[in-house]
Amino acid sequence: MTLTMKNTLLALAATASLAFAGSAFAAGGDSDSTATQCKEGKVYDEASKSCVDKKSELNDDTIYNAARQFAYAGKYQDALEMLKRAKNQNDTRILTYYGYTNRKLGNVDVAFDYYNRAIAVDANNLLARSYMGQGLVQQGKLEEARAQLVEIRDRGGKGTYAYDALYEALKSGSTY
Repeated sequence: MTLTMKNTLLALAATASLAFAGSAFAAGGDSDSTATQCKEGKVYDEASKSCVDKKSELNDDTIYNAARQFAYAGKYQDALEMLKRAKNQNDTRILTYYGYTNRKLGNVDVAFDYYNRAIAVDANNLLARSYMGQGLVQQGKLEEARAQLVEIRDRGGKGTYAYDALYEALKSGSTY
């Protein structure tokens, strides 16, 4: 099987998992318009409702959605490259996905820096708290992870993806 065929199969599998995951991915933000698949080297641009070259001028919402899709599909380098293009590097969504992507790449300390920056901008960023808590679970720092779970709950997040994902990570030791 060629590398291109493997990448295509991975992209299809990721799209299928996004389609069936429903509310699990709703935690990351707004509508998931980036579920529309584009050919390699292109991303879906909500404004034009079409696939455009990754190098074209995109707004931060499109950049965030594309980075999120890349990250969930396991294309972490593509996600990082997309995040670098955001005009507002202090957007808490952008900071959160820098953190998520770095954590998935094994750069947990770098991820914590991004999560802390996102939370400093918006203390109610429940997704950043959840992902940070999952990183703490990975490090075996369960009390610190539980503290993030309590923060999420106390900020009205009980029953959200952020709460449920961290709760499951604490229960099972497995993170998303």
